[in-house]
Amino acid sequence: MARRRRKRWHPPGTQPGTLAAHAEANSRPVRITLLRYDGALVEERPLQSEEIASLPVPTGGVLWLDITGLSDPGVVKAVGERFGFHPLALEDVLNVPQRPKVERYEGHLLIVLREVRYPEDPEQVSLFLGDRVVVTFQERPGDAFDPIRERIRQGKGQVRSLGADFLAYALCDAIIDAFFPTLEKLGDEVEDLEEKVIASPYPGTFRDIRRAKRRLLSVRRAVWPARDAMNELLREESPLIRPETKVFLRDCYDHTVQVMDMVETYREMASSLVDEYMSSVSNRMNEIMKVLTVIATIFMPLTFIVGVYGMNFDGSVSPYNMPELGWRYGYPAVLSVMAVVVVWMLYYFRRKKWL
Repeated sequence: MARRRRKRWHPPGTQPGTLAAHAEANSRPVRITLLRYDGALVEERPLQSEEIASLPVPTGGVLWLDITGLSDPGVVKAVGERFGFHPLALEDVLNVPQRPKVERYEGHLLIVLREVRYPEDPEQVSLFLGDRVVVTFQERPGDAFDPIRERIRQGKGQVRSLGADFLAYALCDAIIDAFFPTLEKLGDEVEDLEEKVIASPYPGTFRDIRRAKRRLLSVRRAVWPARDAMNELLREESPLIRPETKVFLRDCYDHTVQVMDMVETYREMASSLVDEYMSSVSNRMNEIMKVLTVIATIFMPLTFIVGVYGMNFDGSVSPYNMPELGWRYGYPAVLSVMAVVVVWMLYYFRRKKWL
């Protein structure tokens, strides 16, 4: 069955900055979570869309607004108006999937990454970094941010003592680290397919190989530009990113390089599986043809013998007309000759290592 392509663009001529609901998220309600913290206090609660316009500008600590679901452009617009986000950046939030990237605007940065969780399709995560403000937009529920939320609640690590730029780094690092368990599962799948190709090269195995290659390709499309985005963020000269945070961003960049190495390794393995599959199918066909050829070769002298004795010459007319037809044990003798021929041919094939 052909896969339906998602609509990923606005109609030609649409005004820049137009916000339209995500075509595949209309059935998912928007959920907004507010998380405000500093070194001493943590406030976490759900937020209604009507409260966005009255959110106070944080003068201390960090405000993290986590928005799940892209079915309501009004929420995206309200967030943009409240924190002064550029309309083109807000358009990128809804017009998914975007290529992972980092874009700089006046007073804020937009970081777009793609989160991959096996066996689900990749999900776009858009992150705005402002002065003491971090806003994340996700397509669907479920993410890799729970460990960060738990560290904020319990005051573990440095996240509550550092600024919004460190929170942005931690979120990016969680998204990148989520690639590792996905790649481990894909690697196990490729290794299992390698054994299946050798043991049973059937059409179902070939379909599994193609599916694994598509999954690896989707991961590559997500992580390759993410590496460039992390490198750009590392080199970004912005007052929103402190020099001490760039040390952590360098570690995040290293993770993307590791993920890319793993992706390329598994893609090469998956690509070689196609050649192995075709070779296994060819070898299996050769084995089948060899067995059939041996069987046909064995039956050739047998067919000749029974053909000779099926000519029905009358032995009473001439002593040369198959006198053995009148023998008492003529029939068992012919069967014995045929059995000896079969045994001798099998011995000969085995000696020649054709069997």
